[in-house]
Amino acid sequence: MSRIKKLVNLVLVGVFSISLFLATGCSRHPNTEQIQKMEEARSACLSAETKLNETKKEREALEAKLAQKKAELEDLQKEKEMIQQRLNNWSTQE
Repeated sequence: MSRIKKLVNLVLVGVFSISLFLATGCSRHPNTEQIQKMEEARSACLSAETKLNETKKEREALEAKLAQKKAELEDLQKEKEMIQQRLNNWSTQE
């Protein structure tokens, strides 16, 4: 029984190997259409990477601007509170 299993496994491996050999192409070099598609994909990839980098830089700039505005808002809120306290003190002194 084990001899039959070994023989079946050997035949299956052989058939699989032959099918892989036949399934692959025999050409050594890509044809012009394949080269053109590859160049288009490459240029699209480079374009996408460039756009990604630009978007990242823009995002960083916007985040910095947002942080600056938040700090400015915080300063203005502190100033408003201080003025409100002064107004309260001034009105109680009269």
